[in-house]
Amino acid sequence: MCHAIHLALLLFVSIGCNKQSDFSKLVSNGNNFDLLIVNGSVVDGTGQPSYQADILIREDTIAYVGKVDTSLINYQTLIDATGQVVTPGFIDTHAHGDPLFHGDMSNFLSMGVTTIVLGQDGFHPTRMINDRLFDLTDWMDSLQKRRPQLNVAMLAGHSSIRRNAGVAYDATPSEDQLSEMGEMLSEAFRRGCYGISTGLEYVEGMNAREQELKHLAKIVGENDGIMMSHMRNEDDNQIEQSIGELLALGSHCRVHVSHLKVVYGKGSERANEILAQLEAARKEGVDVSADIYPYLASYTTIGILFPGWAKTQDQFELAKVNRRVELEKYLFDRVNLRNGPEATLLARNQYAGKTLANAASEEDISFVELLMRMGPRGGSGAYFIMEDSLVSTLIRDPLTMICSDGSLTMRHPRGHGTFARIIQRYVNERSQLSIEEAVRKMTGLAAVTVGIEKRGILKAGNYADVLVFDPEEVKENATYLQPYQLATGFNHVVLNGVEVLGKGTFLENSVGQLLLKKRRSKS
Repeated sequence: MCHAIHLALLLFVSIGCNKQSDFSKLVSNGNNFDLLIVNGSVVDGTGQPSYQADILIREDTIAYVGKVDTSLINYQTLIDATGQVVTPGFIDTHAHGDPLFHGDMSNFLSMGVTTIVLGQDGFHPTRMINDRLFDLTDWMDSLQKRRPQLNVAMLAGHSSIRRNAGVAYDATPSEDQLSEMGEMLSEAFRRGCYGISTGLEYVEGMNAREQELKHLAKIVGENDGIMMSHMRNEDDNQIEQSIGELLALGSHCRVHVSHLKVVYGKGSERANEILAQLEAARKEGVDVSADIYPYLASYTTIGILFPGWAKTQDQFELAKVNRRVELEKYLFDRVNLRNGPEATLLARNQYAGKTLANAASEEDISFVELLMRMGPRGGSGAYFIMEDSLVSTLIRDPLTMICSDGSLTMRHPRGHGTFARIIQRYVNERSQLSIEEAVRKMTGLAAVTVGIEKRGILKAGNYADVLVFDPEEVKENATYLQPYQLATGFNHVVLNGVEVLGKGTFLENSVGQLLLKKRRSKS
């Protein structure tokens, strides 16, 4: 025991000496700094226990983490972090929005997010402008010239690539089309994308089969990228099969389960069965990861309730004529399997904020008839189809990270509250996560998984995306009925070395960056 204590003391003294030496060397090469954060408890994003330290920032980079002798330096701005934690900025591994055409990303910054990963669910930005297709590479070029409000990492969307190659939504790509899709994906990697996303439950993606996905997965692997997948089916009786489809692609590239859930599944035991499937694959050499949002309701279009043969408007119109009875029965069974019409909260038009059951009652019709009136493109909704103990078990797994799957305009509290909710509910109220583990899930683990370099961990040489806050003050204010209320409690948000949020006030705008994945050398 004495020997162990002696070794620990030597290690402590050694670390202290090294830190002092690092600081002396730092100031000998210049003693002017832009920002000094003092007296904080550093939670560095690795999961290790917090420790007291100061942080010096020069331009957009962390210059030093340790004890600072303020008599030896000059600094422009001081943040006193006494009684607060200092963490890396959070990384949202699955977000939505378009910072080029709709630049407001204040909902993310208010909950401590400094980097978002866009191009999700199979779709990246693409639109026609002046009769010209403005595609992903055009979008990335434009965003580089116009600084976004926060950092953006991009994925290429499988469905967008499919559409741009001229593949009909219900078709299998020809050899030429598949080759063109591969070239589009390769170009996306050349321009700095981190991977590809798939949306296999949506119209374009649902018709993709093994050959197509394998062809693209090989290109992802060749570029050391990641395939982030909204899987084919998240229902309790289909989830293992959907995960298995993704894991099979893991022999070619790193794979990732987007917004992991088990629709209408229940209990921690069920969650552990899913986690065991992922762990078994890891033991077989598959590099698989997952993210999750901390809510019991999902959010997407009403089309999620319709069968594959009535997803598009054209299909729906034909089904109303030729298969109406079958379609109505499908809708009745599907909604009731998903906890009934009371568990669907509509989000658009005159029905916004009303359940499917209430809206149908007001119209004096059945919920099936209301869905038939709306059609698969008739709106969106929040669907209360998850169970708390199952979700909490998935969140606590050490290899699961946090995402919002949210945006500024989405009528779901996850777009404004996710990261605050993790701290408020899972750290403060339930003690299901330590602050160190919660921060690791939202920073270091996310950065390593996506492949974002020099972010997600507080250490010298990394970029200065930094939060200062008292965990006890963090509040998720968004609700299902009032989903646009900003989170509070993140007292200071520093982005690329610039304080953009201070004591609840936005101070600077548009200091984010389009983050570009470095290409692997083929030496």
